[in-house]
Amino acid sequence: MRMLSHETKAARTDLPKPTDATNAGATTAHPRGVRKWAVWTFKYGILSLGAVIMILPFADMLIGALRTPAERLARPPVYWPTIPQWHNFIRAFTDLPMLAWLTNSVIVTGSITAVQLATSALAGFALAKYRFRGRNLILRFVLVAQIFPFFLFIIPMFFILRYWPFAGGNDWLGQGGTGLLDSYLALILPFAVSWYGVFLMRQFMMTVPDELLDAARIDGASEFGLFWRIALPLVRPGMVTLGLLVWIYHWNEVIWTMTVTRAAPELQTVTVGIQLLRSEFFDERNQSLQQAALAVSVIPVIVLFLCLQRFYVRGLSMGSLKG
Repeated sequence: MRMLSHETKAARTDLPKPTDATNAGATTAHPRGVRKWAVWTFKYGILSLGAVIMILPFADMLIGALRTPAERLARPPVYWPTIPQWHNFIRAFTDLPMLAWLTNSVIVTGSITAVQLATSALAGFALAKYRFRGRNLILRFVLVAQIFPFFLFIIPMFFILRYWPFAGGNDWLGQGGTGLLDSYLALILPFAVSWYGVFLMRQFMMTVPDELLDAARIDGASEFGLFWRIALPLVRPGMVTLGLLVWIYHWNEVIWTMTVTRAAPELQTVTVGIQLLRSEFFDERNQSLQQAALAVSVIPVIVLFLCLQRFYVRGLSMGSLKG
């Protein structure tokens, strides 16, 4: 019996103590928690820094719109306005044709966005889901056409619109008038097709299963019905993504609009109007008014992006997964 009790005590002494195991686990978990916290802090610190860098120009524009002319002319300059001049935003509508500029911007940008979405989606569906002779050649042309910037075609496009037959007083030879220059069509037609939009929608249309389209064909669906009822709803995030990109680009477009609307100031958009205001009436005393007009012009883009943000993020993730 003494021998048995001695062996039992020896076996008990060989077993690890619970307190030792707990302490060992705590010591191993502690560095892991510190590492996770450090990674979290670094990641969100970088994101916060990027957000501040992106917001800083807009904040500077808003603060600049609230300064008085005396604060702008002061040396050293005054950054924070003593009394915010909120009436500068009212002056943007009373002293400037801001409402007409915004209306023209909405009409032109909305029309271009709608037309580009239609042409890009239809062409992308055809290139992705149909097998026909010359498809690969067309796709290569779409890819190559993206390397040429639009300003290379400004002069030939201007003359095409200028000598458009039976428009703006022109005869059948395109002589005698101004063609399509003094109209909204001159601002919309050159951007009816986007090579980047065609390629982007082709990539999204590739994600639509062919089996689903074949099943719809067996049920008697037309080819346009396949596009409208099946393919288009499945690529809605891609449509929203392309629509936002097109809207932002053409809302800020200046070169072509300024070229076409020189003789038709009633067609000027908000970006062109502010640019001409800056170049023709440049004065430090008017910079607050100019920055107030710029702040007003940015609001529609911000509101549209915030409303469609979830579709935009989903569309980017779908495109990245497609690769």
